[in-house]
Amino acid sequence: MMREAFVDTTTELLAEQPRTALVLADISAASFAPAAGRHPDRVLNVGIREQLMLGVAGGLALTGLRPIVHSYAPFLVERAYEQIKLDLDHQGVSAVLVGIGGSYDRAESGRTHLSPADVALIDTLDDRWTVHVPGHADEVPALLRAAVDSDGPAYLRLSTLANDRARGGDGALTVVRDAGPGAPLLVAVGPVLDAALAAVADLGVTVAYTHRPRPFDVAGLRALAGAEVILVEPYLAGTSARVVGDALADRPHRLLALGVGRRELRRYGSADDHTRWHGLDAAGLRRSVSAFLAPGRG
Repeated sequence: MMREAFVDTTTELLAEQPRTALVLADISAASFAPAAGRHPDRVLNVGIREQLMLGVAGGLALTGLRPIVHSYAPFLVERAYEQIKLDLDHQGVSAVLVGIGGSYDRAESGRTHLSPADVALIDTLDDRWTVHVPGHADEVPALLRAAVDSDGPAYLRLSTLANDRARGGDGALTVVRDAGPGAPLLVAVGPVLDAALAAVADLGVTVAYTHRPRPFDVAGLRALAGAEVILVEPYLAGTSARVVGDALADRPHRLLALGVGRRELRRYGSADDHTRWHGLDAAGLRRSVSAFLAPGRG
């Protein structure tokens, strides 16, 4: 669903904005065939050459175009990381990267298609990067349009996992469940919100949502956070722990950072299986949160 929303919105942008370009490495090429027929000079498929895809995007950006660059997250971010670093950041130009498959949507395809570390890698680049992790397909069009309209580098991380409805907003922390002043705060990023809400349904925990982990809403965090903060992200556990820790450095607090574990499972299975194995389903989150909040743990 998110992928389809991306294809539809990008097709519209190519027709509406002559500055927009699209660079592919075979992935989704069939879906963009009509757009390529209408805009052959601005829809480029370089074949299975992800590093070249980023190099071409850097060249297009140098000419004044606004390139959208698309593939599976492990191919787009991990395989082509050096080209993102050099051909975009080092050259002082930017693009909108749109990844699919993260963290384990295509688990049945094996380790080559798993990318839990993509946001952590983007986090090593220039701090101008904006990262969006939508929780529903209906959030995608507005986020993509905003990213293309801006001049800065952006990464839009799409997934087959989704919440039951869109939340919208500009990425500022939005309170979805208010447990009152001083309650533990749980921050859910993107498609883990529904599981997080189910996990703490009968606990005194405030739940806030964001689809924009970078730049993280530090002001919103400081306004909401008490002594206990729980961070739930759909990628590598602890990716935003540094940001949260820095934001609350002047306050006594405890942080529980949940996400995809660092230990390689060496299993195939489905996306739902991996969610369960990493403790990101409602039952797994409940166990982790309950242990963290248990009396005597402070």
